[in-house]
Amino acid sequence: MPKRAPSTASAPVAPGRRTIPPLDPQRYGPSMGRPVRAKARVITADLQVEPHSHAWGQLAFSATGVARITAGRSTFIVPPSRAVWIPPNVVHAVTVLEDADMRTVYVHQQAGEVGPSVPAAQQSVWRECRVLEVTALMRELVLELARVPAPGRDAAGDFPVGEPSERERCLAALILDEMRQAKPVPLGVALPVDKRLRALCEAVLNEPARHTTLAGWAAEVGASPRTVARLFRDELQTSFAQWRQQVLLAKALSLSARKRPMSHIAAELGYASASAFTAMVTRSVGMPPSRFFALGQ
Repeated sequence: MPKRAPSTASAPVAPGRRTIPPLDPQRYGPSMGRPVRAKARVITADLQVEPHSHAWGQLAFSATGVARITAGRSTFIVPPSRAVWIPPNVVHAVTVLEDADMRTVYVHQQAGEVGPSVPAAQQSVWRECRVLEVTALMRELVLELARVPAPGRDAAGDFPVGEPSERERCLAALILDEMRQAKPVPLGVALPVDKRLRALCEAVLNEPARHTTLAGWAAEVGASPRTVARLFRDELQTSFAQWRQQVLLAKALSLSARKRPMSHIAAELGYASASAFTAMVTRSVGMPPSRFFALGQ
């Protein structure tokens, strides 16, 4: 059974949401004989998958809709063009922001190894959560593997029964290769442990344009701007402005996935003009939003 989570990885349950357990992870768990497994699950926006972990690596993305994945001490917005890699034994939870058709890829990990069958010298980047582009080929491969019927239980009640077909082996090998080739995307929002700062960060994530200054946000949690600024430096090794910028990028990516016009995205995030928003994105990721949002589509 999946392990339950420590609180550092849990996302607070918003009003109107209810939590649900992960979908029978053991049935879809990978093994040496079946090193890559995939499953599909439709999750509506009133649900949140409770925190859990497992012994294998995981790649998660949505075929449609938008989800927020909180893993370890970071949170990630996941539209269809992006996926989140979660290493083994990292606690994670899924909050659906817009009804999502989720796809999960489970990857078997040999003892002491991590990643999609990469050499030891290349494994360090796979030991942390990371966001990857989802190419059209990756999307179709995962969708197809998810259609492979889950094997049944054997006489002892364990999974799986039978050997994978040649087609399943080929799909699995191609998915691993696509994961190795996937481009990383500089997205992800760090989360603190301090309760006051965590409450402030969750409020910003839920409604990033409600205040434009640190003073406005600090007042909501009953702290001074100086105290909050110090907590950001001490816990997250960044300034509030830099942290909020990552939130805005993630929110913009979510809005772009819903086909919102650039001018509407800029206005919703509190920018006076589309050009000011374009300058922020270009400064943050080294490319204009038109190109950044188009990657992986």
